[in-house]
Amino acid sequence: MRSSNPVFSRRGFSRDNGYAGFNAQQPQAGGPAVGTQGSPYAQGTATSPYATNPYAQQDLQTGAPQAPARTGVMTIDDVVARTAMTLGTVVLTAVLAWVLLPVDPANLGTSYGIAIGAALVALVLALVQSFKRKPSPALILAYAAFEGVFLGVISSAVSTYIADGVVAQAVLGTMAVFGGVLIAYKMRWIRVTRRFYGFVMAAAMGFILLMAVNLLFAVFGGGDGLGFRSGGLGILFGVIGIILGACFLALDFKQVEDGVAYGAPREESWLAAFGLTLTLVWIYLEMLRLFSILQGDD
Repeated sequence: MRSSNPVFSRRGFSRDNGYAGFNAQQPQAGGPAVGTQGSPYAQGTATSPYATNPYAQQDLQTGAPQAPARTGVMTIDDVVARTAMTLGTVVLTAVLAWVLLPVDPANLGTSYGIAIGAALVALVLALVQSFKRKPSPALILAYAAFEGVFLGVISSAVSTYIADGVVAQAVLGTMAVFGGVLIAYKMRWIRVTRRFYGFVMAAAMGFILLMAVNLLFAVFGGGDGLGFRSGGLGILFGVIGIILGACFLALDFKQVEDGVAYGAPREESWLAAFGLTLTLVWIYLEMLRLFSILQGDD
């Protein structure tokens, strides 16, 4: 399955680059689905889909494939551990940037310059990782470090000049969205289907296009461009951005679930952590903007 996350959009766990979780017979945790041809880790022949899979065995009596204990494959614990390391790096560097790069008038230009530079470096590292065939832990942690510097300076500036206390609200809001989507996904209140994926992708493309147009108007026309970042429209688009982030999380959870079910290599847990981090950064920034607008209108 492919995710809307820019990391996962290029690399699904499906051999045909389709939707691994959307086959007629769903994969089950602990082994591939019977008759499923979509897994790159369960390549087979016309007579047996598991004939060339070293991890699959057949029951001699029933002929049904069995999934023996395997080593070196991705587990939920791996994803949790790698995500904690990646997010921990973001938080640590954000705190250091907040403390070491003050946004007082005497240092504002320097701090902003470093923040913009860090954001550009993080973007480049994210793009490089997205096009690599295999995840690179060093590259992912470097991205997290530079992203944290950017978030630390921006958060400090918003808290100092726009809305005091908004950073804590944005963090709590991001955690609430993550927890809510996780519960909804585990309870199957959210069902990730091909239609769901198509809707989220279309909405995300439209959202990003509108934000890009607004930015161009703001740069060349001054002010807030088309008004998508302030006032009533700003609140509306902030809510839409958060909802899209929640949809991204659901797609990422599905990606992780399929990777575990299909027996993806353990190194893929770094890719899952990278994608989840990108999504959580998206949600945090949208939360930060939304709460800033709400407090500014009080």
